[in-house]
Amino acid sequence: MPLFKRTTMTFSFREFKNSKKAKSPHFFVVGNPIEHSLSPVMHQAALDFHGINAEYHAINLAQAEISDFISWLNRDEFLGCNITIPYKNQFIEVVDHIDDYAREAGVINTIAKSEHKLIGHNTDIHGFTAPLTQYADRIEGGRVIVFGTGGAAKAVKIGLEDLGVEEIVFVSRSPEKSIVNSDHVWVETVSYDQWQSYADEACMFVNTTPLGMSPNIDRSPISDLDSELLESKICYDLIYNPIQSKFLQQADKFGATTINGLDMLIMQGNRSFEIWTGKTFPINDIKKLLINRLK
Repeated sequence: MPLFKRTTMTFSFREFKNSKKAKSPHFFVVGNPIEHSLSPVMHQAALDFHGINAEYHAINLAQAEISDFISWLNRDEFLGCNITIPYKNQFIEVVDHIDDYAREAGVINTIAKSEHKLIGHNTDIHGFTAPLTQYADRIEGGRVIVFGTGGAAKAVKIGLEDLGVEEIVFVSRSPEKSIVNSDHVWVETVSYDQWQSYADEACMFVNTTPLGMSPNIDRSPISDLDSELLESKICYDLIYNPIQSKFLQQADKFGATTINGLDMLIMQGNRSFEIWTGKTFPINDIKKLLINRLK
């Protein structure tokens, strides 16, 4: 069945409340800013594919509207939502229960309803690990170098622990201020002048920084001089716009296995959709749809 490419819209919360769409079944993605989000494209396509009578809207939520928005979550028409920057930390206090990943990460990116209760989930970790399962034999027991120590790095750390790595080396501009701890694996935080000495024994490199994200597509967490250290490794960039970042171009030049952030985006969205509806994305169709949108 071809995907119905319905036009998706972005609302302020006030605009949405006053619209006719507020009276129909709906899902949200909330953040600020939110105009760049691809979540409405893929979730609406999946809802239409399965013939589910609901719409998925992007809500640009202002801080002053949060309490009003929380009240909205109890309405029958509200079916669930995704949460992105800057609200992932704030909404964990709003829900009645959280899943194990959300508890470990300390953030949620999905809210579902179950028997009039709000349940917080973290699907980012599943999204990160899903494209890596085919490389499990190369990763298990290995060393992974992770560029960045921000919020995304926390989900990456938990995912790598689940995949059975033995060592994680985080690379930070301020390693003395960016200590990352783990009860399960050996962890060290180093500077951008130090990671090179850990590279030979690494099986994978992960970029969690925004370096190389559109429009600054000529940037990378590593220099061209260091890119030969990526030879034959797995290189994973959480960036999905552009689809092939400069970091992945550098890796590709030296025969590395490359993974972009589009698969993570789709798989975390798919997990949210499963939680809400019990159904899965038409993965290949949605990937084509997003690639065309990004082009």
